[in-house]
Amino acid sequence: MFRTSIGSSFRVLALPPRSFNCLPRSLKRSSVRMENLTFSTESNAKPRGALIVVEGLDRSGKSTQCAKLRSFLETSGHTTELWRFPDRETSVGQMISAYLSNKSQLDDHTIHLLFSANRWEKRSLMEEKLKTGTTLIVDRYSYSGVAFSSAKGLGIEWCKAPEIGLLAPDSVVFLDISPERAAERGGYGDERYERVDFQTKVAGFYQTLRDSSWKIIDAGESMEEVEKKIQGVVLDKVKECALGKPLSLLWSS
Repeated sequence: MFRTSIGSSFRVLALPPRSFNCLPRSLKRSSVRMENLTFSTESNAKPRGALIVVEGLDRSGKSTQCAKLRSFLETSGHTTELWRFPDRETSVGQMISAYLSNKSQLDDHTIHLLFSANRWEKRSLMEEKLKTGTTLIVDRYSYSGVAFSSAKGLGIEWCKAPEIGLLAPDSVVFLDISPERAAERGGYGDERYERVDFQTKVAGFYQTLRDSSWKIIDAGESMEEVEKKIQGVVLDKVKECALGKPLSLLWSS
């Protein structure tokens, strides 16, 4: 029945108007449904902001480059906001902050779910911002959560599960630097996870998570060179989203 209905729909579209009036009502309905399906995606395409995620090991330069990128996009005329995860201002974020600064102890599964909950707290607002034309630069996202928890020994698929349904980034900019070189930068070791042996494990899981949305930038180059490369990658994505690229969901295929 399905093959007959679809075949009839295409024949209907080829017939002159008078012939169409003589056809059974069921065939008319199926042809109309086919036409609506064909054009709905194009007609609903609306400009929106881009979701840009910046990832990397601790002390890879994410915060600095995120701030520079925001300034560049705003100067270029794009409404832009800079977000960070964890968002330590929320009630969940405050629990995470206490854990990261070694002021509290939590089971590895518990802290992973708190990190995920912290992203879900902002999910609706994130979608609203993007749909109304604001580009979001996000310093760390689900990839950090999965890579860090997996490095502690939790199963990678278990770690990904609570992230499913969050918005997928339009581009992930990964600042690539060796753990040893990152450790030479100022302030290293202030937080729980800033240990070279642990960061080496995290780097391995980041590599496992890479997909076609990722752009790898050598974070060992000069700050200006890194900044320039990021701008080139992101500007293309911002323009693509302004043309109506639809939003998609993370790890939902």
